Amino acid sequence: MSADGVNASISAGKIASASSAQAGPPGALARLAIFCSDIKIAHSVFALPFALVSAFLSAKGKPAAAQLALILVCMVTARTVAMAANRLLDAELDRANPRTARRAIPRAALSSTYFIAILTICSLLFVGACAMFGVLFHNWLPLILSVPVLGFVAGYPYLKRFSRLCHYYLGAALALAPICAAIAIAGHVTIDSLFMAAAVLCWTAGFDIIYACQDYEHDLAAGLFSVPAKLGIAGALWVSRITHAISLSTLFALGIHSPELSTLYWIGVAISAGLLIVEHSLVSPGDLSKVGLAFFTVNGIISVLLGALGILDVFF
Repeated sequence: MSADGVNASISAGKIASASSAQAGPPGALARLAIFCSDIKIAHSVFALPFALVSAFLSAKGKPAAAQLALILVCMVTARTVAMAANRLLDAELDRANPRTARRAIPRAALSSTYFIAILTICSLLFVGACAMFGVLFHNWLPLILSVPVLGFVAGYPYLKRFSRLCHYYLGAALALAPICAAIAIAGHVTIDSLFMAAAVLCWTAGFDIIYACQDYEHDLAAGLFSVPAKLGIAGALWVSRITHAISLSTLFALGIHSPELSTLYWIGVAISAGLLIVEHSLVSPGDLSKVGLAFFTVNGIISVLLGALGILDVFF
């Protein structure tokens, strides 16, 4: 290399170093954006509509605006606690898995301390929102149950280390949404909320099994417990299909049991059944390339559709 070339390289290096130093670590908003992207904050949509339908059913019409606002705060903060705990507890596993190695902690985009701080803040916000049901509506059950609920939703990462029921545990965590919404509005668990919880549990477990098929080889190598690791991808997809069939049956049971649900709800259930068929047609043991479409897009549509039509049915 010529002297001019060497000088040019040195100059370029100095400029790059200066630019890097000037840029410094990401600012507060940038770090928050990285965090929200890492925990996929938009996926709060999966359980939120079911909580809102349960709230409307429990109120036999329109809940108070403050109750709905508090439910929204509880849903977002509880899910954030669960996902932050997941990223913290699974950091080493994520680092060893090519699919998850680019998450925030493994690639050092954010520190574990940052995740702990957000987890703590959201836990306090969740408990505070639960307390407001007592302050505003004289219903202290949400506050009494707040800490056990947080403990339950944050426990999912542990289960996959020793039980293949981890997919159903995740489903149960999301299934708490309609049950807790009923408790927040009516002060007790309702039959409608139990039917909806069963539907959410099986629906979530079914699509989580599909999603876990992507990690089949990693789970085997790491000794993790999952349905695909036990039964293979083909067997896991059949378990997912059966689980989703059970979910649909509980949605039918809810529609039969609840007098507040009628035409719009049944239209939503019928479309959801069709979408679940589409979801399973997108994946096969030999082709998992469309898991993202099946997992995120189709299930997001199902959640929003059932939630919107269910609320409209109850409200009108």
